[in-house]
Formats: sequence, structure tokens, C-alpha cells
Amino acid sequence: MTIGIDKINFFAPHLYLDLVTLAEARGIDPNKYTKGIGQEKMAITPLTQDTVSMAANAAEPIVSKEDAALIDMVILGTESGFDYSKAGATYIHQLLGIQPFARSIEIKQACYGATAGILMAKDYIEKHPDRKVLVVASDIARYGLETPGEATQGAGAVAMLISSNPDILIIDDESVAMTENIFDFWRPIYSDNALVDGKFSNEAYIKFFADTWHEYQRRTHASLADFEAICFHLPYSKMGKKALLPVLEEADETTQARLLANYEESIRYTKAIGNIYTGSLYLGLCSLLDNQDKLAAGHRIGLFSYGSGAVAEFFTGRLAENFKTAIRTNEHQDLLANRTALSMTEYEELFKQKLPVDGSTLELDSKDDTSTIQLTKVTDHQRHYLKK
Repeated sequence: MTIGIDKINFFAPHLYLDLVTLAEARGIDPNKYTKGIGQEKMAITPLTQDTVSMAANAAEPIVSKEDAALIDMVILGTESGFDYSKAGATYIHQLLGIQPFARSIEIKQACYGATAGILMAKDYIEKHPDRKVLVVASDIARYGLETPGEATQGAGAVAMLISSNPDILIIDDESVAMTENIFDFWRPIYSDNALVDGKFSNEAYIKFFADTWHEYQRRTHASLADFEAICFHLPYSKMGKKALLPVLEEADETTQARLLANYEESIRYTKAIGNIYTGSLYLGLCSLLDNQDKLAAGHRIGLFSYGSGAVAEFFTGRLAENFKTAIRTNEHQDLLANRTALSMTEYEELFKQKLPVDGSTLELDSKDDTSTIQLTKVTDHQRHYLKK
């Protein structure tokens, strides 16, 4: 029996800001964004979208009625949840009509949370091979207007259905996790925006990748030549390459060329959406699967998950026989093609908008939101959603 990702889909809000527009407004050379960090656009959420609605929008197209009856767990990985007690997964469970006798939980460890959920799901399916687990990564990356991290914001969600005999990616058993208590990136409960030590965060990311890869190599005797591609957690599209290049020196020229070429295919969606925290690794996987037409069943993919603070894991998977027919390439590309660009004025006004925190009622106008599931009202400290 094999276990892994049977279905995968991502969602991004219908609004975005072009980073050339941002650079020009901030008096910065656009090349600093488009070439320096490799970003082109960043997704922006209207008030009608939050971590729950984006997660549900990502999952809704891949959860059939038959799936909903077989899902025993709904796991939401997020670091931008809006309730310290109630899991966002409980809303998702309801919005998708999943059978009532299911666990619904939320996992937090910066950008690593969804990976923890996938590996938990794998363990569950091993004991319950006829059941399924829904894992969703959903986040809104905010650093504030006119901050150093403004160009690395974004928003989106990736949903994955984990099952036995999966159609997309068979997850291998061996993996290497690593933890260190560091302050490279964090967000205290009293802050709306994250705090970042940018230089240290980059250094920590690079170190964690090298350390987990070399420990994986020691345990398994694998080499880079065994991998068709390696996907990375991507706070911005150049970050993974910074970690990959020093390790690539171990490989022959053919392997180096292949991994670098496939890395470029894995970052296309991140360039267009920005940082989506827990979902960014899996957005990269979607990008690789959708854009690299030379992939074949049996090819091994490495995956590096990094959550600041910090927990990382290097794990691997093999492409399943039916992956080419199971991915949603056309839907993903249509989603990105049909978004609306914001002006700087519109972006800044939207960024400053907030939901009430005093229990008052706010009815939201969702006529411009093209998504299926939306936040429509806040009343008595409760959020209410509509599924069109």
C-alpha cells in the first residue's frame, strides 16, 4: 500500500498588486523586487476573504460528496488564524459538508504547520487505509505598509487530500526533521504584523536545509542525482535557490542543470502570488507539476519545509502513475489569469481596512469577490460565511 497526495488544489484571492507599481510608489528600483528577490505580483485579500474562506475555496473543488463521507480528519495549517481557541478547521468542516464523526484541528508552527498535518495524516491512513484526511494550508502574509518586508507579502491556500494509493504523490517513509529555538521571524499575540530579522532568517533557512539534507543523505545514502526536482518553502522565489546552490556543488553537471531548471518551474506561481506561509512549499509543488511537462511517474521529488522559530523537515515523494490526469493545471492558470490589478491607492486603502473587534456587526459587500466561498458578516464576535 502507498500513501500520499491524491488530490491538490490552490486558491488565491482575485486581487493583486504588481510589484513594479509598488516599487515606483516607494521610490525603489523595480529590479530590487523583480530580479533581487524574484517577485512579480502579490495577492491581496479583500475583507471578504480570510484564512478560513481561502482554505475552503482551495478545498471545495477537490472534495466530492464521496470524499466528504470518507474524510476522518480536517487539518488546517496556518499562522494567521483569527481565534486563539476555536480551530479554523471547524468552519471548513461545515462549509464542505464533511461527515460529522471527523476530527477538525488547527496546527501552528510558522510555515511548517501543513507539513506536520500531512505527516500526521499519513500515519492515520496507514492504520485506516480506506479513509481520507483533508490537509489545508492557508495564510495571509502581512508586514505593514512601507516596511522592509512589504514586497514579500501575499495570500493564498493549498488543499490536499491524503489517501492510500494516491493519484499524485506517494510520500516516502524516511524524513528528517530539525528544531532550534531561534528568533528569525515571529509574531507576538498583540501584533497584527510579523517581526523579522531578515538576514538571520535567510541564514537560518540555508543552514536548516543543508543540515536536514545531509542528515537525510547520511541515513539513506541518497544523492542529489536520485531527485528529479526539489521543491522549497518559498517566502520569495529566490530563497530556495540560495539554499540549493551550496549543496549543488556535491552533484555532477547534469544533475545540477536538471535541478536548477526544475527549480525555475517550481517558482512560477510564487512569483505571481507572493508568500503564502504554510502553503508556499505546496504552491511550489503545484507549479512544478503544472509547468514541467517532462516529469514522469516514478520520478522522485524532494521537499524542504521550513517554519521560522524554527522547525524544518526534508522529506520525499514519488510521482504516481496517474499524476498528469489528476492535477488541475488549467484551473490554476485560469485563476491567475482572471485576477484584477490594484492601484497603489486601492491597495493601501484595502490594507488599512479591518473587521470589528468590539462585537459590533459588519455586513460585507461581496459583489466584486468572484470566489465560491466568502466571509459575509461579522456579528457578536462571530464570522459568518456564504457558499455560493
